[in-house]
Amino acid sequence: MTPVVQMRGVTKVYRSGSGSRTVEVRALAGVDLSIYPGEYVALMGPSGSGKSTLMHIIGLLDTPTEGEYWLGGEPVRGLSEAQLARIRNQRVGFVFQAFFLLPRLTALHNVALPLVYRGLPLAERLKRAKAALEAVGLGDRLDHLPSELSGGQKQRVAIARALVQEPDLLLADEPTGNLDSRSSDEILGLFDALHRQGKTIVMVTHEPDVGARAQRIVRLRDGRVADGGMV
Repeated sequence: MTPVVQMRGVTKVYRSGSGSRTVEVRALAGVDLSIYPGEYVALMGPSGSGKSTLMHIIGLLDTPTEGEYWLGGEPVRGLSEAQLARIRNQRVGFVFQAFFLLPRLTALHNVALPLVYRGLPLAERLKRAKAALEAVGLGDRLDHLPSELSGGQKQRVAIARALVQEPDLLLADEPTGNLDSRSSDEILGLFDALHRQGKTIVMVTHEPDVGARAQRIVRLRDGRVADGGMV
């Protein structure tokens, strides 16, 4: 089976300044990682361990300084910004701690927004967005603005927005970080259900009880995979 995510020796170095004042920060220091279709993986580690940088590279929001990365068996090295953006839109769904919903758009139109970039007609975009919201239990909130929704409902809208693209990979960065315990349990239950449906999920978290919900935990330390990286 071809991994959805496969990395070999991935390094990421951030540089600031110039000349003798150049400062280098090595966020990743040779990561080897494989994630297969249908897996639910939690990326864990202390602050500064590299988990957010790794998430950004997996989601094509950043590129490695060195090493190789294949997404769905296709090499990422050498792709243009336009090519990376197209792949992100078609194959990766993102869920963030801060929701990032547009305040003047209804839940329905927030979810439909990513489909604009695929050139789909409005009726088809709204049909798919409605189905995605119904799938996360918000079929009765289609016309609500973000300000009219609870934190848990906002995160459900964000998950629906990620799912509407039918991505190969769902990435979640601390998706319960802004939620109370009840809403967190509901959102984690939704991720559990998506996993049972066969979705491939990668979640960044620093909370042990959240990580325990995943099928596999990949622990990072000092920019390296400490355990759980290869299967």
